Amino acid sequence: MMSRMKIAKWMFAFACTIVAGCGFSLAGEGYGLYKNAVEEVSLEEKVAKIRSQENFTSIEELPETYVQAVISVEDHRFYEHGALDPIAIGRALVNDLKAGRYVEGGSTITQQLAKNLYFSQEKTMNRKAAEVFLAFELEQKYTKDEILELYVNSIYFGDGYYSIGEASEGYFGKPASQMNDYEATLLAGVPNAPSRYAPSKNLALAEKRQQKVISRMEACGYLNDQAASVMSAELLALK
Repeated sequence: MMSRMKIAKWMFAFACTIVAGCGFSLAGEGYGLYKNAVEEVSLEEKVAKIRSQENFTSIEELPETYVQAVISVEDHRFYEHGALDPIAIGRALVNDLKAGRYVEGGSTITQQLAKNLYFSQEKTMNRKAAEVFLAFELEQKYTKDEILELYVNSIYFGDGYYSIGEASEGYFGKPASQMNDYEATLLAGVPNAPSRYAPSKNLALAEKRQQKVISRMEACGYLNDQAASVMSAELLALK
């Protein structure tokens, strides 16, 4: 079995190939954007700022249902791949080419964290390249659990809530550690499109998204068919 270091080196080479394939100038622009960003504010400073938040929630405190739901809908191979997921990238590329436009992203949770920490939501190639370089730095310096923990404490949930702790307090009046299955699966689906799925905006739409979250949990092996049906029924009772 390949060591984590060997996998990281292989994945880094893969990333460089992808970026270089889009043009050496693009790779240079992306790397320059990445270096300028971390030189202005180091990654360690960014991480420390997240961890110092009043509503910061450690991964140990998060309900297991929430963690499983997030991994299922955002990056189900999160613990298996490195900074990039070649399978997701290939699938997204094929679907985008078929559609003739950008319809699907192949970003991992690590890449999404990189974007949240430093970069705008603008979908430019040089920004994506910079995101890749930063994702590798994240994977080198932090464990998978730490990356997931930082991710859920820095994503947007609508209504001005930028962490799972803020969202749980804001929407449910309780810390994230106390979320029940209904609340956990509801919030796991919100970051995909906060303006649409925020519970305060359209609860019915948020709950429709919630059912997709449960379906993904079943598809990823966290729930069997019976357990998924039971959870859906229990969620109706918990509303």
